[in-house]
Amino acid sequence: MNRYLLYVPIALFLSLGPTVHADEFGVGVVFSEGEIKIISGYYKRDDALSHYGKHQKGHQKNGSKGLPPGIAKNLQRGKALPPGIAKQQLPTGLVAALPPAPKGYERVIVDGRVVLIEIATQVIRDVLTDIVIG
Repeated sequence: MNRYLLYVPIALFLSLGPTVHADEFGVGVVFSEGEIKIISGYYKRDDALSHYGKHQKGHQKNGSKGLPPGIAKNLQRGKALPPGIAKQQLPTGLVAALPPAPKGYERVIVDGRVVLIEIATQVIRDVLTDIVIG
């Protein structure tokens, strides 16, 4: 019985500690529904404009072959961005339309995907595939 009296103060002490939210560790940081709509809408509009010869600056259609399959497979949530991978900044018009990225994160284009990356660790937090055209 005396053993339980020791556990009560320890449990009470631990419960009074600071509250830690999942997003403080990047667990809950993903693209919001609103961001996904803005990004997909931007590229749908940009692709439509490019068909009429009004191709917007910042939208890459360079005919590159893409990443090797083994590296492309690693572009997923929770994995670190492979070193030496070319990252492209989002087009200026798209950046202006989006809310700021969460503190400590950046949105970039990697191999035709819009990727949300934790800057300090280069860990991928979310990936939007089939949105960037070209």
